[in-house]
Amino acid sequence: MIKKLSDKDKKDWESFVKSNEKIYNKDSSEQKKLNKKILTKTIDLHGYSLENANKTISEYIKQCYSDNIKRLVVITGKGLRSNTQNNPYVSKDLSILKHSVPEFIKSNMDLIKLVKEIKMADEEEGGSGAFIIYLKNFKE
Repeated sequence: MIKKLSDKDKKDWESFVKSNEKIYNKDSSEQKKLNKKILTKTIDLHGYSLENANKTISEYIKQCYSDNIKRLVVITGKGLRSNTQNNPYVSKDLSILKHSVPEFIKSNMDLIKLVKEIKMADEEEGGSGAFIIYLKNFKE
């Protein structure tokens, strides 16, 4: 079966051949990295007490790890409405979730074994009111 090329197809081909346009190699390792999606989940801890936030994040990390989720966005808020600033017996920073939850994770041996990295979120993902957790690969 021989098909004839249309005039439009011929013009498109000639235009392409004359141009310096490059076609990306979809099989290249660089392109495969770009195509590889990182599984991400988000949790919002606004309004949680410190105890509830720590319990929730502990369960959440373990569940996401077993589900082979690689990246967690944890929204804590900036702590601007925290009522602890008037209490002299409470740490101003460590009573705010954005500081205390990462510290809880780092000090919990069961959780830190599952975590590859914890870092502050970029502005588009919450800025100073959020942080990112990268999880290690799940081992059955």
